[in-house]
Amino acid sequence: MIKLYIIGLSILIVAIIANVIVGKLGISTWYDFGPNLYQKGFIAIKEVGLLNSLWLFLLYPLCLGLGYLLGLSIFNFFS
Repeated sequence: MIKLYIIGLSILIVAIIANVIVGKLGISTWYDFGPNLYQKGFIAIKEVGLLNSLWLFLLYPLCLGLGYLLGLSIFNFFS
């Protein structure tokens, strides 16, 4: 159970940091894109642009995956 908590906490921290950084760079986050997708449907994906799409659908999930690996490494280090 502690392993799951550490990994989840690590993913959360990485997600918060990533969202703050890309927000400062002017790149869309899921907080920006989600309501737009809800209102306009899948047409919002076309409107968001290439850089934002790459971030949302490729780089952000990779960052979250790295958060998982970081949490797993932290757990393994202390166990």
